[in-house]
Amino acid sequence: MKSCNVSSKLERKTVERNRRMHMKSLCFKLASLIPPHYSKEALSQQDQLDQAAVYIKQLREKIDELKEKRDLATSIEGINKDISGAMMVLGLRLPVVEVRDLGSSLEVVLISGLNKNFMLCDVISVIEEEGAEVVNASFSFVADKVFHIIHSQVTSSRVGFESSRVYERLRELVR
Repeated sequence: MKSCNVSSKLERKTVERNRRMHMKSLCFKLASLIPPHYSKEALSQQDQLDQAAVYIKQLREKIDELKEKRDLATSIEGINKDISGAMMVLGLRLPVVEVRDLGSSLEVVLISGLNKNFMLCDVISVIEEEGAEVVNASFSFVADKVFHIIHSQVTSSRVGFESSRVYERLRELVR
């Protein structure tokens, strides 16, 4: 009976020693995966495990951040394709000139490609020569299109501001 107990105890000790050696090996392997610049001092095994957990959390956060950036870039790319497709479906040929007469104010929208060069100061000069004062001008890039939006206030005292003349002059300028 004693021989069974002794062999059983030895077997449990061996199993436990193997388990501890295996755990130590796994902890060492995990610690070796953490970048060396992450810690400069010798740490206990528990501290190494804590540090590995923190590092893994940081990596997960970075992955989530990169996924969000990728999704945003993909959605922007999809919007750009939609806009380009809509322009083709609508038959819009660049450049697009649109003049909206709003009574005492005027809104000019110009849409051009990146390769179409015209000077914004020339556009502003045309608007001012026709009797309006530019109040606000902005532009933005979407895909390979440049959108210019110019808001102006009619200042001419002459009767009947002619937005059609502004339209014709701008169309000649940008083509």
